[in-house]
Amino acid sequence: MVLAYETYGAGRPLVLLPWFGLDRSAMIAAFEPVFEPTLTRRAGWRRIYADLPGTGESPGGEPTSDAVCDAVLRLIASAEPGGAPVALAGCSYGGYIASGVARRAPDRVAGLLLVCSGVRIAPEDRTLPPSPPGPPPAGWLDGVRPDLADHLATALGHRTAAVAAQVDAVVAAALTGDDDFLDRLRPGGFRLSDEDSPTTYGGPMAFLCGRADLVAGYADQFAALERYPDGAYAVVPDAGHYLPFEQPSVFRDLVGHWLGRLARLA
Repeated sequence: MVLAYETYGAGRPLVLLPWFGLDRSAMIAAFEPVFEPTLTRRAGWRRIYADLPGTGESPGGEPTSDAVCDAVLRLIASAEPGGAPVALAGCSYGGYIASGVARRAPDRVAGLLLVCSGVRIAPEDRTLPPSPPGPPPAGWLDGVRPDLADHLATALGHRTAAVAAQVDAVVAAALTGDDDFLDRLRPGGFRLSDEDSPTTYGGPMAFLCGRADLVAGYADQFAALERYPDGAYAVVPDAGHYLPFEQPSVFRDLVGHWLGRLARLA
């Protein structure tokens, strides 16, 4: 399968992979503020926002995460046909796939950024934090679509009406694709065959986690640092599974730090 993508900027390639079921517009909304023209130290990156199989303009295919991983590897090969490595970032499921790519083709990955990314894909295998302390503000979900309210009640750590409305708008705009494919992928082929591999990745890497992420958690990521000799780890208070939208200024700083580490190796 050939993945659809959209490119912003020029320079070194950075491939970005979105949350499960969302298309590239969600990643564009999350990451483009990191590259505002005023932030000159972050210039020189060609951002390649991909639609994973069955989302956006990318067709489905074999409903397994192994096949999704293979499709991303083909995208990397087409983005840099000379074989030069690319930086790779992913949110949630996109981060899970990105980590698989780094295990399978470490020479093609110049750096790895995993945002709210699970280490284990099966919900029953994840180490999750307790529910956020205290009740949320009254009516904070009144302005979101009813079919998304339960998800946001679990996924968001910064529980305000403004954050909920923003994430609702981002998700609504990004829910495009092949629902039948996604419905077959989740129960049948979600787990990468090498999920438990002890293989290490030695490039500049960072886990960015939300302290109140009840979807992916933050503890499994810290335990996985042993697989990343040059790995960094940050857990952000008052943030959940949509960290880039819940704490945008902190997110921009953390991504900027990772980009700086990559730039020093150029």
